[in-house]
Amino acid sequence: MAEIIQKDGTWAFDGDALRLTPGRDKNVSLLRKTLGELVVPLGALAGVSFEQGKKAGRLRLRLRDGADPLLHASGGRLTEPHDPYQLIVEPGRYGVAEYFTDEVRNALLLDQVPADPVTEFLLPGPAVPLSVSAGDGTASFDGERIRLEWNWKTEDAKAAAGARTLALTDISAVEWHPAAGLENGHLRFTVRNAPTKAPPKYDPNAVELWGFKKDPLMALVAAAVQARLPHPAAAATDVRQPEPSEAARPLPPAAEDDHDALLRRLRELGELHRTGVLTEEEFTLAKQAILKRM
Repeated sequence: MAEIIQKDGTWAFDGDALRLTPGRDKNVSLLRKTLGELVVPLGALAGVSFEQGKKAGRLRLRLRDGADPLLHASGGRLTEPHDPYQLIVEPGRYGVAEYFTDEVRNALLLDQVPADPVTEFLLPGPAVPLSVSAGDGTASFDGERIRLEWNWKTEDAKAAAGARTLALTDISAVEWHPAAGLENGHLRFTVRNAPTKAPPKYDPNAVELWGFKKDPLMALVAAAVQARLPHPAAAATDVRQPEPSEAARPLPPAAEDDHDALLRRLRELGELHRTGVLTEEEFTLAKQAILKRM
């Protein structure tokens, strides 16, 4: 058992997993306090390091790509105060930090833990239900539905549509991006078959963030949703292009009577043709069938 206790937090290692507990010091970030204790299995680690400094040192964990939904949803953009995988070490505890580092490294070697990416999340993500108010709205997630509610700072056209509820099954991706300089941040949900390039200020599926204290908490909402979506690596290997004959087959009349649906179908066929899934003949036949219906 290796353990290091600091104002910034306590890290303990029992040979199988690391238990990371945030400290109660006033300088510990709100995100880390809200996230609470993390249990990181040894198999999720790619490495550990300790860096000495004149005023303080720093323990760092490096996780395998794809192991943690929080790191994936935040795109590695969590800044130093909010990163739960860093621990500030006081100079008088450098020896303990070095011992802790050696213990973890030896365990990684003995268990022959690879450092390559994984195809499933090895950490569960933040607990739900979860609700955060920041920027121009409030994002809530109960494990099945995301609810976005707007405040007085929301852009008028976006607020006029009212609160928005998104089913998890309709979400294909989620992203948190912090504000940087003059550029605002956002929490954005990508809805299947409804991509948009609208700025977060106008996107009804996004909360715009301005860099205030509670903004990083939106990363927890993103991580909780990401943990319940198909793993990005697994999803990429499971993508199956439709057979040409299937893609070219016109839909039954009752399913394509709507004009907008027909236009969407035309765009889909065009994309399949452009990428080579449909031959020229198949594309022409399918397009003619849809144009007749229009």
